[in-house]
Amino acid sequence: MPIRKMKESSEQHLVIKTHIQNSANPVQKAPKTAQNGKGPPTPEPQNPKTQNQTSPPTKNRGRRRGRGGRKSDQGDFFMRPSSRHCTVAHIPASPNLAGGGPLVTTTNGSLENGGNLCAMEMGFPTSSKSLSFAPRPGYGQAGIKCVVKANHFFAELPDKDLNHYDVSITPEVTSRVVNRAIMAELVRLYRESDLGMRLPAYDGRKSLYTAGELPFVWKEFNIKLSDEEERIDGRKGEREYKVVIKFVARANMYHLSQFLAGKCADAPQEALQILDIVLRELSAKRYCPIGRSFFSPTIRTPQRLGEGLESWCGFYQSIRPTQMGLSLNVDMASAAFIEPLPVIEFVGQLLGKDVLSRTLSDADRVKIKKALRGVKVEVTHRGSVRRKYRVAGLTTQPTRELVFPVDENSTMKSVIQYFQEMYGFTIQHGHLPCLQVGGNQKKANYLPMEACKIVEGQRYTKRLNEKQITALLKVTCQRPRDRENDILQTVQQNAYDQDPYANEFGIKISEKLASVEARILPAPWLKYHETGKEKNCLPQVGQWNMMNKKMINGMPVSRWACINFSRSVQESVARGFCSELGQMCQVSGMEFNPEPVIPIYNARPEQVEKALKHVYHASMNKTKGKELELLLAILPDNNGSLYGDIKRICETELGLISQCCLTKHVFKISKQYLANVSLKINVKMGGRNTVLLDAISCRIPLVSDIPTIIFGADVTHPENGEDTSPSIAAVVASQDWPEVTKYAGLVCAQPHRQELIQDLYKTWQDPVRGTVSGGMIRDLLVSFRKATGQKPLRIIFYRDGVSEGQFYQVLLYELDAIRKACASLEPNYQPPVTFIIVQKRHHTRLFANNHRDRSSVDKSGNILPGTVVDTKICHPTEFDFYLCSHAGIQGTSRPAHYHVLWDENNFTPDAIQSLTNNLCYTYARCTRSVSVVPPVYYAHLAAFRARFYMGPDLQENGSIGHAGKGTRTAGESGVRPLPALKENVKRVMFYC
Repeated sequence: MPIRKMKESSEQHLVIKTHIQNSANPVQKAPKTAQNGKGPPTPEPQNPKTQNQTSPPTKNRGRRRGRGGRKSDQGDFFMRPSSRHCTVAHIPASPNLAGGGPLVTTTNGSLENGGNLCAMEMGFPTSSKSLSFAPRPGYGQAGIKCVVKANHFFAELPDKDLNHYDVSITPEVTSRVVNRAIMAELVRLYRESDLGMRLPAYDGRKSLYTAGELPFVWKEFNIKLSDEEERIDGRKGEREYKVVIKFVARANMYHLSQFLAGKCADAPQEALQILDIVLRELSAKRYCPIGRSFFSPTIRTPQRLGEGLESWCGFYQSIRPTQMGLSLNVDMASAAFIEPLPVIEFVGQLLGKDVLSRTLSDADRVKIKKALRGVKVEVTHRGSVRRKYRVAGLTTQPTRELVFPVDENSTMKSVIQYFQEMYGFTIQHGHLPCLQVGGNQKKANYLPMEACKIVEGQRYTKRLNEKQITALLKVTCQRPRDRENDILQTVQQNAYDQDPYANEFGIKISEKLASVEARILPAPWLKYHETGKEKNCLPQVGQWNMMNKKMINGMPVSRWACINFSRSVQESVARGFCSELGQMCQVSGMEFNPEPVIPIYNARPEQVEKALKHVYHASMNKTKGKELELLLAILPDNNGSLYGDIKRICETELGLISQCCLTKHVFKISKQYLANVSLKINVKMGGRNTVLLDAISCRIPLVSDIPTIIFGADVTHPENGEDTSPSIAAVVASQDWPEVTKYAGLVCAQPHRQELIQDLYKTWQDPVRGTVSGGMIRDLLVSFRKATGQKPLRIIFYRDGVSEGQFYQVLLYELDAIRKACASLEPNYQPPVTFIIVQKRHHTRLFANNHRDRSSVDKSGNILPGTVVDTKICHPTEFDFYLCSHAGIQGTSRPAHYHVLWDENNFTPDAIQSLTNNLCYTYARCTRSVSVVPPVYYAHLAAFRARFYMGPDLQENGSIGHAGKGTRTAGESGVRPLPALKENVKRVMFYC
């Protein structure tokens, strides 16, 4: 993915940077709180120094801009700050602060702290090489210390240097499997002679690695390999390949040992890659390798998933640099594979009907073609000769009607006749189509379905249906103790001590799980409304409930309507459900009008647009033009595209807030369900359910002292198989301070599988106003300003969905966009930024040290919520930690991995870990702490919601229109914009 280059010359963006060090802006230590459940901590007065610093932060800057600054249409960012109940510690922007040392740029351009406080003019580094990640500032101390086990196995470093050789194979081969077969044959033939007894490790592409040098620098080999695939004429083929092996470089293990010891910051990627390849070599021969995982039907009996698929068990394996040295991360894995069935049986399972006696419909044919295209099959009509072919398509005619030319004179022969004469094979099911195989479009190659069987070991990469997902989850869902035992068993079965490749390269792997020191952070006190019986709440083991509590900001719902799309729900049942829901909202602290504006309206799903517009206009007429505040919608349990259509029409066309409820919940009214729905309705109305007590008492370090905005960002990509659909980026940002509980969200479409968020900051030319600035960051900063009367003086940015290989690019591009967005609002406006990557798709699992000790696990047998690890299995030098913030429900909990890439706010480990853990208790949709920090969760929900906005008309190519505010497009990328969110929808948490 290309790194976007900075604009050259006059367009290069220079900004004034205010850098805050701990000494100038001390982390306020949160006072000790009573965590025994008897009562919440009492607020303590703020530091008197910060109380004196209450001058409006915009005063000097505004005057300076008024004298010489360019006035623009974006000047509305600054308004008089409103008085708040938290004192603002003002950070001056003047570069000549007492004791302020400079930010220095090192020889390679990376930024280092040269002192306490500084603001200097500087450009953003244009190369990833000039950017260094935040170093670990120490280790956390907060919480109750304990020991957990991690699925990391210590790996001893080899004491010899490794050699890298380049491999070129001609004719060129695209398949790694064929490449490996060629290399295996080469090693078999020449290991004891030309290779000097070396056992090389091969990556299946261009690189070969050895421990010690080969007897040559360059050598050419000729290798013959039998070619079994796609030979239609029946002759057993043999191909000859020319293999050239050439010395490239020696990989120095000393650099790696220095890195692991924390004495140098750059990870020697090549050395790590070599060790990874060496440890994968034997498993790649034994099992079916997919990505970093290995699968086999022998590890555990495959389970049927339905429609011709089955699940295979396997294991994930990756070598990782950690504080304890090199570690091998091993985890269990499952994946869907195509069942190796006779093709006719597969088709029967796929369609769910007997295909032997009835003809196929056009829809059946399309489904079969989609499922089998690209799949490898082997023929079964030739005894021991099992030739393999790849399916290219399906014939439109049945087998009995198919004829083809058998010679140059175009003598035609039927497929049935050919198979009878050539192989003595009588085709029984002439009504079924044939498979078209091979890549040659001009020459049609037909195979009858009944003469083919699906080749074993083909992973299914398309989308699974609901039943298949449920069946796969059933297989993968393991209790922690069982998963731990399976991991240990896998490591023992892999017998790394007997692995010839590991021994050749001198790598030794421990068979014990790593024991790691962890800490359990306390749950935060939550504040509810004063009128409830329980005004404050201390969650127990990651959960609590709404009994005796009222929402801290319950919103009124006076104008609402209900639309019923479910045929099985009678009007009286719908009325009863709406009444119960209204009562639950009332009990929870909202004012909910018991009567709808108009009677409940029954509609058919296929007339969704007409029905929604009817209800909208009928309600407007009844209320004399007043907007409908809430639309309840009752949906059939299986509703296809109905849910998405309702959300798209309501949020982008009508400006309606909606709450959908499934039929099964309407019939079986549970208090828990109603309570959860009332939580969602309140935040959609603009309310708050609860807030952190420390937030309103102004005791959150580096959040409560000055106006702080917390962002969450995520990009969701289309599913496998969708080659043209755009990716969707979503950014949410807190709109209240000091509570940091309400989040506004914006979404935009961007090019297919583009991970960098294109629309964080952008400029465009307006014929009247000239250059206009915009983008999601800018808009959210402005809306924070409007909502709070303060401008953010600190930014915390949580970014989801980024793999380690993209850290540099994402930080470089997106931090630049944040800075530009800030500077576009006011000259010199550069609040300090902390940029944190959040990862859930990793394979580190934490287990209780003693599964029998009930006090160290939750009900599901998982580690307790609040468990944080920042030692031993974490990065040798960088600022990362694992946090399990939630209580497990079933299966093994996956901790979230937080990686602080950039930190201008100088968070201590305790401050960022506690803030992250505490925020997980503020998720609006349930009374549980969640597994990932809520702003990221909300961004994911918003991005997922925006997929529904891509109606049928947006699937086709079209010209780019001007994106509305709220949903946007990536400028000149050629991606059509999403329809704009209505203003009233944008302001609230519509995505909940």
